[in-house]
Amino acid sequence: MHLIAPDELPLAEGLSRDFLLHHRLCPWHVTAAGTLVVAADAGSLLDGADELAFAYGRAVRVEQTTADELERLVERIATRAERTIELARVEGTEDDLATDVRNLANQPPVIRYVNLLVRDAFDAGASDIHVEATRGGLMARFRLDGVLVPAPEPPAELQHAVVSRIKLLAELDIAERRRPQDGRIRVRLESRELDLRVSTVPTLFGESVVLRLLDRGGRPVRLGELGMPPAVLAAMERLAARPHGMILSTGPTGSGKTTTLYAALGLRDGRAEKIVTVEDPVEYQLPGVSQVPVHRQAGVTFGVALRSILRQDPDVVMVGEMRDAETAEIAVQAAMTGHLVFSTLHTNDAVGAIPRLLDLGVPDYLVAATLEAVLAQRLVRKLCTECTEEHAPNPDHVLRVAGHAADGVRLLRGRGCGACRGTGFRGRLGVFELLVMDDDLRDAVVHRNGRGRLRAAAEAAGIRPMRLDGWDKVVAGLTTVEEVLRVTQA
Repeated sequence: MHLIAPDELPLAEGLSRDFLLHHRLCPWHVTAAGTLVVAADAGSLLDGADELAFAYGRAVRVEQTTADELERLVERIATRAERTIELARVEGTEDDLATDVRNLANQPPVIRYVNLLVRDAFDAGASDIHVEATRGGLMARFRLDGVLVPAPEPPAELQHAVVSRIKLLAELDIAERRRPQDGRIRVRLESRELDLRVSTVPTLFGESVVLRLLDRGGRPVRLGELGMPPAVLAAMERLAARPHGMILSTGPTGSGKTTTLYAALGLRDGRAEKIVTVEDPVEYQLPGVSQVPVHRQAGVTFGVALRSILRQDPDVVMVGEMRDAETAEIAVQAAMTGHLVFSTLHTNDAVGAIPRLLDLGVPDYLVAATLEAVLAQRLVRKLCTECTEEHAPNPDHVLRVAGHAADGVRLLRGRGCGACRGTGFRGRLGVFELLVMDDDLRDAVVHRNGRGRLRAAAEAAGIRPMRLDGWDKVVAGLTTVEEVLRVTQA
């Protein structure tokens, strides 16, 4: 059965936003049988249903929804109708054009579209909004559970106005379209405070804008909620309680490293200890923790901030990322002098963190003396619980993930439904591998053994590859074998 989605249903002639809000009704979608489904909240008297039936020329079926959801549906359908306005081409100087675009950026259809885009991204749980100029006009996409999906798009004639609206809110120069710019927007949405980090870059067909959504009102995730297997969770709880040393979280950008470190910090007692972080940017506000944001324009880099906070008599230090030799050196010295240091590195697996530290210029004996553990991780999408179904998986995929054949096995996958926007997935969870240093590994580091010998020593120490953790989650019906392959294959 094919349904016309709410953002595809046009606003019929003669109807308006005020009419829909007054009657507390909104056209929602059309069923395969041709019936118009109308959303209504509890306060609706249904006295406008006949007008909707006449305007659309269809039989009407009313379904109850909440007041907030009704207003969101009305905003979608009304904004879609108002975005079809015609704009005349503007001729003139660059200053004239900038003035005109500024005026367009403050017109109600543009304001409503940008507001709708942010609201829709927040409701969907998106981490980023991508607004990209293409040959055919402006394209909008959300990064949802790590994957880009389509978002409501404005007509091509509003391209410059929409981009300029975002730049105005971020206090960027709207007349400058030839160089990248960065800014931020503070948004309050339903008593939640969002921090939008805005980045613009010039492209062949216009400016590309990316907005990263940071939820200031959200709470950090607890360590037990990340999806760690019991053995890894118990080990991380022990490691996070240590008085000194260095614990690293590794993985590519967007793999949840900082979230894991926040969760580990949550196990410490902020009332009895001095806990300081250096971050770029500060993603969550942690009670009882002194959080220092990196500010390169002011000369506050990771290295500079770390040197300063070590004079603050901290017990626990979190460094958002070890990007250079200076930061790595100071972090290792801090771990050597009685502090517990958490930090992140960009490596493909846990063992790769050791040669990466050596490449940054940290002496091998200091790596061996200070490094306590490395947690490598990825994020896989969780199956939508509303539309799972059994299927026979690809045997080659199973072999590559599980390491053995699994003939006749039946696994779950997501069929796709309205709750998951047709993707079959809702939310994410981690797959992990934990390397805990022992004497043999420390000897291998000091003797500068190659990666193969380090891997063998790690296996002897009990490391379990993250693809096997992923396979456990596949068997448990939490994700798919294709998802595990997507994030773990080299």
